[in-house]
Amino acid sequence: MDTILIVDDNHAICQALALMIELHDYHAIYCHSPDDAIDIVSNKEICLVIQDMNFSRDTTSGEEGKQLFYALRQLQPNLPIILMTAWTQLETAVELVKAGAADYMGKPWDDAKLLTSVANLLSIYRLSQQNNQLSRVHSDRMSAINGAELCGLVFASGAMQRCVDLALQVARSDVSVMITGPNGAGKDKIADILQANSPLKDKPFIKVNIGALPMDLLEAELFGAEAGAFTGANKSRMGRFEAADGGTLFLDEIGNLPLSGQVKLLRVLQTGEFERLGSHQTRKVNVRVISATNADLADDIANGRFREDLFYRLNVIELSVPPLKQRQDDILPLIHHFMGEQFTLDKVTRQALITHCWSGNVRELENACKRASLLATSAQLTIHDFGLNILPTDQIEADSSHNNHESQSDSTPLVGQQDNAPLINEPDKQQIEAALTQHNGVIARVAKSFGLSRQALYRRMDKFGIRDTKL
Repeated sequence: MDTILIVDDNHAICQALALMIELHDYHAIYCHSPDDAIDIVSNKEICLVIQDMNFSRDTTSGEEGKQLFYALRQLQPNLPIILMTAWTQLETAVELVKAGAADYMGKPWDDAKLLTSVANLLSIYRLSQQNNQLSRVHSDRMSAINGAELCGLVFASGAMQRCVDLALQVARSDVSVMITGPNGAGKDKIADILQANSPLKDKPFIKVNIGALPMDLLEAELFGAEAGAFTGANKSRMGRFEAADGGTLFLDEIGNLPLSGQVKLLRVLQTGEFERLGSHQTRKVNVRVISATNADLADDIANGRFREDLFYRLNVIELSVPPLKQRQDDILPLIHHFMGEQFTLDKVTRQALITHCWSGNVRELENACKRASLLATSAQLTIHDFGLNILPTDQIEADSSHNNHESQSDSTPLVGQQDNAPLINEPDKQQIEAALTQHNGVIARVAKSFGLSRQALYRRMDKFGIRDTKL
């Protein structure tokens, strides 16, 4: 509950104001001198002050109130203060309002006006406090990031910011970390950040893509093999765990590890011990394991494809990398990173890139940028240069040809303001017929589902020979 301090040398006024304020669900306290007011504000959490301007019976100058006001301002610069006096002096009121007084009222006061002022000022004060807290949190985050090694990661979204914050926090420990997220989202970059900001940054950092290794050689790659352990093994070979001893091993696509390999991996995580293929000699290593997967391991566990005990060993901390479609604020900075400053985007192309699904995530975006830079015929890029199957809505439908896009005058740098021009995926005949069935032939609803005007939908229906059954 917000606490309001009332400062007035008249006891009756203090009691009347306190009663009115408490009847409207605020907590009121009061005192009768500037010294007491300063002491209360110094030691209690006060959200608003209502103060008189005169505290001596033989003065009406308002100097005492001015001194109290400036003293409170020095203690809490953002504290809202309502000044009240029976001797209204315009010059004093203007001076103090300019100095930060929130309101200035005469006595007797208007209850409704005073309560409205109190409610508005408290609302603004709470927002100010929240903004200050968010600013401090953001400042702390940026301070931590500025001193960290981000390994070239480019991002601007809050979702990626939270992922990086947690990665930097976890990097200092030696616990196992599992990085989850779709293909191409940047899981390997997060692994690099974990290693680069850890106490093991100068130690070995060995990466293994389990999905890229043949199943019959996987255990030999991880744990090593003695000569003759399998066909073609002409000499002893060191495994990745031995190579990473004292450092970090990154196991990408961990969901592809067969059950036999999972048993050995679990043992290494528990004891640090293993044997090479074809050997009975137990070896011991000290390795931090970072794993990554795009698989649903919970489903794999339920279906017996992944060991639950291994999952909990690997997943002490989980870092989830969101797909690019949930990080739209990252798209333009990434394009700028991939393509540099020599290209610009028209507003239609900017919006198309931002709203595109990007099922291949950052990897797909990077490939699209490479395509655009190679095929572009001018410094101003269009959606055609990126090769995306996206069309603008009816508003710009008539101007959607390549030449018209090139002639548009509204061109901004890659990291410029994002216009909110809506974009759609062009519906085919089957999709339109399905939507007509779903919406009982109501054209307005079908058009809205595709982001089209009714006229635009009718043109497409004519094109595909679809009849309006409502006619």
